[in-house]
Order: sequence, then structure tokens, then C-alpha cells
Amino acid sequence: MAKVTKKWKVAAAKVDSDKLYPLDEAMALVKEVNITKFDASVDVHVRLGVDPRKADQAIRGTVSLPNGTGKSKSVLVLCTPDKEAEAKEAGADYVGLDEYVTKIQGGWTDVDVVIAMPTVMAQVGRIGRILGPRGLMPNPKSGTVTMDVASAVTDVKGGKIAFRVDKYGIIHSSIGRVSFSSEKLTENAHELLSLINKMKPSTAKGTYLKSVSIASSMSPGISIDPKSIK
Repeated sequence: MAKVTKKWKVAAAKVDSDKLYPLDEAMALVKEVNITKFDASVDVHVRLGVDPRKADQAIRGTVSLPNGTGKSKSVLVLCTPDKEAEAKEAGADYVGLDEYVTKIQGGWTDVDVVIAMPTVMAQVGRIGRILGPRGLMPNPKSGTVTMDVASAVTDVKGGKIAFRVDKYGIIHSSIGRVSFSSEKLTENAHELLSLINKMKPSTAKGTYLKSVSIASSMSPGISIDPKSIK
């Protein structure tokens, strides 16, 4: 069992576990109760009233956070030679095809996002079993399978993130760092949560947004009032 530190106890005492906080108030509080010495990630956790086993309720999508994530993402673009210069100019960290397919088959996955052209997906399919479990498999729904690789790279570098519901019906996503102002965190969180709220499937019954909470790394969680999300 993990040891509860004095700092964590002091931070937890500032959070009313029985209260549902308005979004802006929660973002100000998450900065106040952060106990790390590094620039911790601020993460949102959304429990949905959906059955992820049903295709029409397997919520997933992308959103461009207005203030970025605070983290520079490394991007691999798998493309044909005629698109390599375009991808590199847009800021891709790694560009190529066969050499990276081979490298990944050997166990290399040191990237945050993989973007691929539709015409090379046959080659990419050979490494799907490696990329899939790590959340790196390119997908048209997340905008990572596209002919316009330059725009895709620009979007990712600019703060575009992908999200998807897990098998427990929960979406986990980072929306910034504790060094962000509470206003910027609120803007980012609102952009993500309002989109998720609008994606309620017509077949989902009962309460859709069951619970929403935020927390920074190793700090207490704060429950958000779903009614403050529009």
C-alpha cells in the first residue's frame, strides 16, 4: 500500500470530497493542491453512461486544445518519398517508411503520435499488433491517416489530442500542466468536455456524463459538476 505523505494529507484537506465543483473553480483548486516539484500534468477523467462494446457507443475523437498541452509531442510520419520533405518542413521528428516499419518490428516505439498516408497502410498493418496496444496505430477518425501529412503534423504539434473511451466506459485525457493559468486550464477542459458532451449516442440510455474529475500528478482528485459543462 502506498504511503500517504503529510503534503498529500494537507492538500486533500482542501478538497471537499462531497462537493461538485464548477469547472473554473476546480481548475483554480487543482493548482492550489498540487504537491509535485515538477510541472505536473493536469488530467481529466470522464465516466460515461455508455457500453463501449457497442460500436455506436465506443466514443472517440480529436480536439484541438486552445492553449496546447504544454508537452512537445514527437511525431513519426510514415509516407512515400514524395511527401517526406513536406512532413519534415511541418515539424515531424521522424519521416520515412520501410526503415521505420523494420525499426518498430524490432521493438522501437519511442514516439507519441504516428501519422500515415492511406497508400502505405498495407505496410503499416504489419506493425499494427505493436502500435495498437500502445495507442499509436494511425486511424482516420483521429486524423492520423491522411494525404495531408503536413496539416496533421501541424495539428498535433499545436495541441490536437485524440481521446477514446476505455473498456470501463472512462475517458482519460491530459488538458495541460499545473504551470498553466487556471483560465487556460478551464478553456482547455471546456473544449474537451463540451465536445464529449455533444457526442452522446442516441442509443445510450440514462445519465451520459456520470462523473467528471480532474487531478494533477500524484495530487488529490476534484469532482466537477457536469452541469457546469455545456
